[in-house]
Amino acid sequence: MNRDVEIIHHGAVQGVTGSCHELRANGAGILVDCGLFQGRERRDDLAIDFDIAHIKALVVTHVHIDHVGRLPYLLAAGFEGPIYCSQPSALLLPAMLEDALKIGFTRDEKLITRVLKLLASKLRPLPYNEWQAVEGGDIRIRLQRAGHILGSAYVECEANGQRIVFSGDLGAPHSPLLVPPVSPERCDVLVMESTYGDRNHESRADRRLRLKAAVEHALEDGGTVLIPAFSLGRTQDLLYELESLIAEFGGEQAAPGLPWNELEVVVDSPLAANFTELYRQLKPFWNAEARERVSEGRHPLSFEQLTVVNSHADHLNAVGYLARSHRPCVVLAGSGMCAGGRVVNYLKALLNDARNDVLFVGYQAEGTPGRDMLEYGPKGGWVELDGERFTIRARVHQVSGYSAHAGQEDLINFATGITPPPRQIRLIHGEAGAKAALQARLVELLPETEVVIPFGEP
Repeated sequence: MNRDVEIIHHGAVQGVTGSCHELRANGAGILVDCGLFQGRERRDDLAIDFDIAHIKALVVTHVHIDHVGRLPYLLAAGFEGPIYCSQPSALLLPAMLEDALKIGFTRDEKLITRVLKLLASKLRPLPYNEWQAVEGGDIRIRLQRAGHILGSAYVECEANGQRIVFSGDLGAPHSPLLVPPVSPERCDVLVMESTYGDRNHESRADRRLRLKAAVEHALEDGGTVLIPAFSLGRTQDLLYELESLIAEFGGEQAAPGLPWNELEVVVDSPLAANFTELYRQLKPFWNAEARERVSEGRHPLSFEQLTVVNSHADHLNAVGYLARSHRPCVVLAGSGMCAGGRVVNYLKALLNDARNDVLFVGYQAEGTPGRDMLEYGPKGGWVELDGERFTIRARVHQVSGYSAHAGQEDLINFATGITPPPRQIRLIHGEAGAKAALQARLVELLPETEVVIPFGEP
């Protein structure tokens, strides 16, 4: 970068959460994301700890909490600019922040309403692939599909004749509902995530069959299959895949005496249910395969075998019933890393029984109960939940092909698909080993490109 254009990282440089990056040109700047720190990176003080007087706009790549969770604190710090995001994200963001405010900030409904009203006044939904000038500065932005969750985008920025691209979180081919990302046509500096920079996912094309096999194996002894799933993205992907399995294998046995078309699928998360309804409203943004299923009269996110648990009383009843009855059932409950939410009550009730299974389908950050269960569950270890130790007798599995993140080869394809190659690639949003592995591959493949791992603000 030259002296008139500068990139400053305010988060997601020591790990995979807290994404917040600044592009400054000629003294004015924009922020790309303003996310919450989670897992071992969690902070008690969430106040904005950097100067924002020169920040003219916030650009949101997508609405996962590690990319938008500090937005209320940005508003509290006096941020007055517009908030740019994709059209689907503009619909999803208020629901995500309302939930985050109730859990981690306040139960004061009047205060929450004021924050959401302020947010709504600042939202500027943008269509994909159209340039937008940022008022008060010398920066233009354009959003392109990132294939991570519905509405996700990577951000192309133009400043002082340079093209800087912030990847946000990238997805990969064969994601349910989503159009895959395409590399930018031009890029001088690429700021790219590296969550899975050290590994590839299992084949995504046949992952639904691996999901089928995992569910059937888990149900064969009459237990519950518990899938900790993020309310936004992963839950909808899994519902889409389960509906497809029910449609294709309806008469075959999912468990002894239980055909697939009679298997109950439970979503126990009001937030996930809300997002699923919003996903249904966003059908024009679904990929061609998903829209074709709808045209055939199928309902990928709302099928007969689906039960939604809303109230807390019904949730407690469901936990108790499944713990007593051992009824073959698939339960999707938040949160995805088991650090809170309704999945914790299911874990407390079901982990002690070997007939139950916990099936992870997404990334588990260091310091989260999900990571501990993946590491110690197969060894007969224990996990701490709400300050109490629980022995893990349930079987623990992982189907990595359902990660919403791109694998190493997908990240490499995104970077090497830019012609000519970027002058510099900055690797963020990954653990140290993942960043180092991806850096080594990129240095080998792009010898003319400087590949750096930044460590935060200079």
